[in-house]
Amino acid sequence: MDTNKAIEYLMHFGMSRQEATVYLRLIEAGKQTGYEIARDTGISRSNVYASLAALVEKGAAYLVEEDAKRYIPVHVQEFCGNRIRRMEEEQKWLDMNLTGEQKEEEGYITIDGQEHISDKIHNLLANVEERVYCSCSGVCLEQLKGQLKELTEKGKKVVLVTDHPFELSGAIIYVTKEKGNQIGLITDSKYVLSGEYGQESRNTCVYSGQRNFVTLFKTALANEIELIKIREGENENE
Repeated sequence: MDTNKAIEYLMHFGMSRQEATVYLRLIEAGKQTGYEIARDTGISRSNVYASLAALVEKGAAYLVEEDAKRYIPVHVQEFCGNRIRRMEEEQKWLDMNLTGEQKEEEGYITIDGQEHISDKIHNLLANVEERVYCSCSGVCLEQLKGQLKELTEKGKKVVLVTDHPFELSGAIIYVTKEKGNQIGLITDSKYVLSGEYGQESRNTCVYSGQRNFVTLFKTALANEIELIKIREGENENE
């Protein structure tokens, strides 16, 4: 097991790093006292008992009253499922009660970090109404294939410009030169995301709904596609 990844993901579900470490020890060893966990993890007893109390409060562990107080973990599927269900209920309440009109921010928004860019790409694709144009590496497209497949199955227009042969039924695909970490995404001729995305890149993109920027990016992508068509024609004539 990748302990660091397990701790990171448990933290996404509301645990602190120390609480996640204690929880993993419970998962590995089963029912234990705070003393035993402190001994096995090297965490001080006071911090272990504080973490155990927090885990009980968050629904990740149960206290068993025996000759000594022992704790058992709540199964990870049950714990995560409960958290997700509560968050979905809270989201519904927020959707109903935070009724202020959500206006699209004007200007050019910088999005930093691979995870944040990935989230923005996911949300842009999830809200496509008619068409999407995407220019990126074949490696990047593989990560997006599931969502792109859903769009083609719904009859949305999907145009892809990439640097390796890529198969996606219903999509229009153009193969060009190496893309590296560059990505460009246009959805419904309204929004553009452009920049660097992927491992070993700066992971910085600009997002905008500015009409001039969208038009400029659409023109650049259309020119790239026309150039690809010309090259393909030249190769056929050779």
